[in-house]
Amino acid sequence: MAGLKTASGDYIDASWELRVAVEELGPEAEPLTLRVTGDVHIGGIMLQIVDKIKVKQNWSDHALWWEQKKLWLLKTNWTLDKYGLQADARLRYTPQHKPVRLQLPNRRMIRVHASFSEPVFRAVAGICRVLSIRHAEELSLLRAPEEKDKKKRKGPVLGTEDDFDLSGVVLPASAEQQPFRGMPAHFSDSPTTEACYRMLSVSWTGLSPEHVLKMPRPSNLMEKAQINSRWLSSSRSLMQQDVRENEQLWLRFKYYSFFDLEPKYDAVRITQLYEQARWAVLLEETESTEEEMMVFAALQYHINKLSLSADPTEPAGEQGLDDLDSALSNLQVKLEGGTSTSDMLENLTTIPELKDYLRIFRPRKLTLKGYKQYWVMFKETSISYYKSREEALGEPVQQLSLKGCEVVPDVNVSSQKFCIKLLVPSPEGMSEVYLRCEDEQQYARWMAGCRLAAKGRTMADSTYQSEVQNILSFLQLQRASPDAPVAPDAEAIGTQWLVSPRYQKKFKPKQLTPRILEAHQNVAQLSLTEAKMRFIQAWQSLPDFGISYFVVRFKGSRKDEILGIANNRLIRIDLGVGDMVKTWRYSNMRQWNVNWDIRQVAIEFDEHINVAFSCVSARCNIVHEYIGGYIFLSTRSTDKGRGLDEELFYKLTGGHEAL
Repeated sequence: MAGLKTASGDYIDASWELRVAVEELGPEAEPLTLRVTGDVHIGGIMLQIVDKIKVKQNWSDHALWWEQKKLWLLKTNWTLDKYGLQADARLRYTPQHKPVRLQLPNRRMIRVHASFSEPVFRAVAGICRVLSIRHAEELSLLRAPEEKDKKKRKGPVLGTEDDFDLSGVVLPASAEQQPFRGMPAHFSDSPTTEACYRMLSVSWTGLSPEHVLKMPRPSNLMEKAQINSRWLSSSRSLMQQDVRENEQLWLRFKYYSFFDLEPKYDAVRITQLYEQARWAVLLEETESTEEEMMVFAALQYHINKLSLSADPTEPAGEQGLDDLDSALSNLQVKLEGGTSTSDMLENLTTIPELKDYLRIFRPRKLTLKGYKQYWVMFKETSISYYKSREEALGEPVQQLSLKGCEVVPDVNVSSQKFCIKLLVPSPEGMSEVYLRCEDEQQYARWMAGCRLAAKGRTMADSTYQSEVQNILSFLQLQRASPDAPVAPDAEAIGTQWLVSPRYQKKFKPKQLTPRILEAHQNVAQLSLTEAKMRFIQAWQSLPDFGISYFVVRFKGSRKDEILGIANNRLIRIDLGVGDMVKTWRYSNMRQWNVNWDIRQVAIEFDEHINVAFSCVSARCNIVHEYIGGYIFLSTRSTDKGRGLDEELFYKLTGGHEAL
């Protein structure tokens, strides 16, 4: 818009000059100068820019970015005055979608176009549509760690080569993508995209012990907490968080609450989830015992063997998938809260009880006494124990309410040790109680009861029997088969990459191979999908599965501690020894808020319990988003017609930034 000029060439109206850098013209090009007034719309500015550039191309994805304010000017009907733009504003005319390099859960690299203008929550949904991963709300993006010791590394490192480029993929307009030649249609365009689909949906078999040894792995809780400091905020765009074009980011499952896992539709999702589980076990991000590690190694060996001949375009075998119902129900972890049908059922039926002789041990200072046999009764959500069965009508030696307690397995199948470690909340912190069972059957019944009671549920709950079966099947995997025939290629399979570095150092290949092949006998009949699901399920059975760690300072405390955030609870952990000190469940949470000025999170639970802490290892909004994210995921419905309530997600996770 031209202003009126005086004889000296000055403008006398309200117009002023606006400078806009155009990315397409290159970094050296001078910004365009436009003469504007405050009542010009953003859409009008963009038309002027395209007019001046005189380059014929599709400009529909371009928008204006205001550098000083870190703001996309996406409301094209807003005027410059409404946005508060003045002559000193530095604007950039740039595409909203730009390429990024993603390291996937399987540690392979891929190049995709991502939205730099929408919140990361929506950008991840777009990426997952391209990758054919359902339930994108469970995943998010982290910054890649800075590589400080590049010089120390020799040879290839996983996740730095073999780029697959999907940045040119155009998705069909319909939300429901129809498969073509056994895969999503956009992967069947060329041999390159087909190879990419195979990489996404079939596990990579070319690993070596060196790959595992070279991967950075956390050696303590502090280092585990550092990983979680790199999550990007879901309610802000990539551009707002200074992510550059072609920058490397990590795509990971962030929330350990896996909803509606369906082999028929989730080939990529199940494979990538298995891969994230596998690396968590191999890099000891999730701790496991020696016996458990052999089970994980056997399942990996089996999956590896079947993957060599797997055809990702063939539909998942239906045979045996009915047996996965229990695994799926276990994987479909939901938060407690609300009135469920199982609660109503409890009111109509008598609640089952457990009564048996168990050996109990309560560690106390200055005592060396071991386990002592008691008559133990499990009723609703509490345990009472007596010196003998005859005394069960009188007062118990002790009664323990298991609501909110931590239930930790302490099992060694080969030495017939079946213990349940209970960390029971008390005013002084967590008190330890060990229950020792006689055999697998007794252990499975009591363990399932304890797990449900910890969540405030009883044995009348519909999931009790499937929980018992899951525990028994996991123990079955750990049982050795002494008559296992040794495969002829036993020495050649290279078993060391199947276990974590700790066990690589502990065992020579000659010792390791027979043990893994022995454990393999228990899983040799599983199909590829079943084996992956069984691996995920076994991962979920580990005591510290699904806990994300943060270094915090609790109000009133003088030392740093660890806050563990899980899908249904918060855990206070002693940083020095790693012991759980206290547990708070979301189902008992009444309200929570954040003081952004002092970076403090305050939570109020039932019975006037108040917890407040400041964040040390990560930004306060990362912790806030984790808690809000899990509460959001608990609202998901199995109703296929109901989409996600995105606004609710931002409300629960975004804090002041979402408003």
